[in-house]
Amino acid sequence: MAIQDQRLLEKLDREVEEQIAVIGREFRDGFALVESIDRPAVTIFGSARIRETHPVYLEAREVARGFAEAGFAVVTGGGGGAMEAANRGAQEAGGLSVGFNIELPFEQRPNPYLDVEYTFAHFYARKVMLVKASEGFVLFPGGFGTLDELFEALTLIQTGKVLHFPVVLFDGAYWEPLLDFVHDRLLPEGMISPDDIELLSVADEPEHAVTTILDCYERR
Repeated sequence: MAIQDQRLLEKLDREVEEQIAVIGREFRDGFALVESIDRPAVTIFGSARIRETHPVYLEAREVARGFAEAGFAVVTGGGGGAMEAANRGAQEAGGLSVGFNIELPFEQRPNPYLDVEYTFAHFYARKVMLVKASEGFVLFPGGFGTLDELFEALTLIQTGKVLHFPVVLFDGAYWEPLLDFVHDRLLPEGMISPDDIELLSVADEPEHAVTTILDCYERR
């Protein structure tokens, strides 16, 4: 949890009032930045902990390059690892690279491949911008943060809070145990509907990830 989020939940004093003002400013600034993106965009998620030589880094960089070449902006959480790779790939292809970073107790510096950058103090304002800017999500292997974004996106689509847009899981082998749980437990036990299964796509090749998002955008 971001430091300011923790303070907001713990205290009921003037500091909370100050944080409410900060949240309002973050929403205002975030909406303005999203409106400044002059082309369709895709949001790419994945682990911040991987290194430049990791296969996921190389694949995220290639996928982002493909989106940039197709005229899409690439939006990430602005940090390192897969986020850095995606922003880097977008810049290398001459595209627009956007990073919505977050203040954390352990420092998360914005990566050096950002054309548009904003650092939020509060997760929820940041989350709104990552969705609002996007025509689709591509999720590379990651941890709790990546899973959080995945299930938030699915919930927003499932409940009709946002227009349906594609959610692509990259690297089927990594996501297979999770997908098995969805198919073998959630669906048979009635926790989700059969149509909910269709909210997810899987891609193992960069071109497939890109075309899945592009095809949906063109149909819309």
